Amino acid sequence: MKDMYESTVLHLPDDYEGEVIATLLSRRAGSRRAVLYIHGFTDYFFQDHLADHYVGQGVDFYALDLRKYGRSLLPHQTRGLVRSITEYFPEIDEAVRIIRRDHDHVLVNAHSTGGLIAALWADRVRGRGLVQGLVLNSPFLDLNVPAPLRFAADLLKIPLSYSSRPLPLGVSTAYGDSLHRSRGGEWDYDLELKPLGGFSVHATWLAAVRRAQRRLHAGLDVDVPVLVLASSNGLRVRDFVPEAKSADIVLDPRQIARWATSIGTHVSCVRITDGMHDLVLSAEPVRKQVFAEIDRWTGVYLYPWAYQGNENSP
Repeated sequence: MKDMYESTVLHLPDDYEGEVIATLLSRRAGSRRAVLYIHGFTDYFFQDHLADHYVGQGVDFYALDLRKYGRSLLPHQTRGLVRSITEYFPEIDEAVRIIRRDHDHVLVNAHSTGGLIAALWADRVRGRGLVQGLVLNSPFLDLNVPAPLRFAADLLKIPLSYSSRPLPLGVSTAYGDSLHRSRGGEWDYDLELKPLGGFSVHATWLAAVRRAQRRLHAGLDVDVPVLVLASSNGLRVRDFVPEAKSADIVLDPRQIARWATSIGTHVSCVRITDGMHDLVLSAEPVRKQVFAEIDRWTGVYLYPWAYQGNENSP
C-alpha cells in the first residue's frame, strides 16, 4: 500500500495536548475531478479497493487521516480526542485547498463520524464552491442507544465533558470480529491503528458529538447534492454473530434515514440490502451495489459529461 500513495503531512496549530498533524494520501488518475475520503471513529484509511474504484472511474483519490487517528496519531495524544467537531475543520480546509489547486470538481466521501464532520464542514463553507457533492456512508447522525441514554449524554457539561477519563462503557469486539481477517473477516488492516475493540470513549468526545448531532437535527443548509447510504438492517449485539456480516451493528440505519434530510435541501438516501456499518467493507456483491449507487448518483448530479465520453467538459 505504501508505494501506491503520495503522503503529505499537514502541520496544524497546537491544541490542548500539544503538537497536531493530519495526513493526506493521494493517488492520481490524471483528472480534474477528485474525491476526498474522511474516515470514521476508531478508523484510518486502509480501503484500497475504494481508491481503486474511484481511480478506475477517472477520479483522483485523496484520503485524510484526521488528527489523533491512524498515521496522524502522535505519542503524546489521546486517540480520537477532541472537544469540538469543529477542531477537524482546519485539516479539511487545508486538504481541500491542496486538492483544488489541480481540480475543478471535488467530492467528499465520508464514513460514520466522518460523515457527521463532513456535513457540518460543508454547511460552514456553503456558497464558496469548494466542493460539488457529499457521499456519506452510514453517517453518525444520532446515538444508537435507548432514549434515556441519549438524554443522559446530552447532560454532559464542563468540567465532566472535559474529563480525560474514559467512560465505563465496556468493550465489544463484535464489529472488529466481523471485519478482520484474523477473526474470519475479509479485511487485513493494522490492529494498532484500528483495534478490534475500538477506542475508549471520553465524555469530552461524546459531548462534542452530541452538540454536533443536535446542530444537524436543527437543520443544516448544505448547498450541494448529498447522497446518504445506509444499511437496510440494523442489529444491536455485543458478541459476534454471523448476522453481523449483513447488518449495521454500530448505528441504527433508521436514524440515519430519519435525519438525512436535515443536512440540506438536495439529499438522496439509499438503503443497501445486507450492508455492514462501513458499507464498502460489506460482502463483495453488496459493495458492488454500493459502488453502483455512487456511480449512478455522481453520473446524474456531479459530472454527467464524464459518462457521455467527454471528460474535458467543464
